[in-house]
Amino acid sequence: MSVTLAEFPLRPASNREPLLRLLLAGGPRASRRRLLESPGLPPGIELAARMAAVPRAVLVRCEAWLDQAGHHLLAWDDPRYPPLLRQCPDAPLGLFVAGDPDLLWRPALAVVGSRSASAGGRDNARDFSRAFCRAGLVVASGMAAGIDGAAHEAALDSGGTTIAVLGTGPDLPYPRHHARLMERVAAQGAVVSEHPPGTPPRAQNFPGRNRIIAGLALGTLVVEAALRSGALITARLAAEYGREVFAVPGSIHQPQARGCHRLIREGAQLVEQPLEVLEGIAGLAGRLALALEPDVAPEGASAGGTETAPPLSADHQRLWRALGHDPIPMDVLVERTGLTPASLSSMLLAMELDGRVVAEHGRYARRSTAGASAA
Repeated sequence: MSVTLAEFPLRPASNREPLLRLLLAGGPRASRRRLLESPGLPPGIELAARMAAVPRAVLVRCEAWLDQAGHHLLAWDDPRYPPLLRQCPDAPLGLFVAGDPDLLWRPALAVVGSRSASAGGRDNARDFSRAFCRAGLVVASGMAAGIDGAAHEAALDSGGTTIAVLGTGPDLPYPRHHARLMERVAAQGAVVSEHPPGTPPRAQNFPGRNRIIAGLALGTLVVEAALRSGALITARLAAEYGREVFAVPGSIHQPQARGCHRLIREGAQLVEQPLEVLEGIAGLAGRLALALEPDVAPEGASAGGTETAPPLSADHQRLWRALGHDPIPMDVLVERTGLTPASLSSMLLAMELDGRVVAEHGRYARRSTAGASAA
């Protein structure tokens, strides 16, 4: 089989097959990522054989899913691929996304915890998630029962945005009773999976799901967790990626609090209210924004966003003029500035973390206290 990726990164819908075969071939990520970064290179014999062995039925299912409105495939070299996740050494080569892929650029906090959560734990997940959404952050979680579901529902009910990362294909809710919740997330946020449509729940897929949650977020909050819990995997990965880890303490008699207590002993920040989490990510948020790419954040902006920045670049000035004090959707900003959604998302992320811009329900506006310094 002769395979070429030279047509990419444009990847018209009529020619997705080489990319799908590469993403679904399995095997070492490094060799496949090298092909994405240098599409003129031919695959080795072993990789070409794995690409040829991808079942036709799987390709047809993927194509049919991607042909539906609101469905996307973000490969490693796609400019829309989330930059914070790209920094992780084991980031997936591709993401199937149902909903708004631009949300993956927005600053997010992961809220995770026990599937068999207590009533108090679910209340805490809701309270923290609502507060994060009011602060303009996206809530990321894993669509599981218990804490995850409560976090997603609270974000949606409060008018905020949320990202659900699945261990199944992007078309299969797990647990099944979250089918309606998954529909709401896709309509108001984004459903994300590295697995192709039709992939059933398999135990080995969920640790990988947890690494994506940790990689997308500035920090991970564990609300409740037993000593053997997937939430602890997410927290450990977040720490390995250099992100902040927070844990809500509980009763010493509550088994679902023991995982949180272990995290606190190991260095996680003990938090009792959402403001403590927001303060905990402030410095990291600024540093990560500046690290995304040299021209994403205005040069000279401090990690906390408190210093006066020098004049903005031409593109930043164009974006600033397009913004007003009334929230504006992304498509209007694209029309006003002539810039791509990916470029706008990166600039808006930096300006939001720097305190210049506020995001509300997918719309952007100047933050009233930032006008003087940004001008």
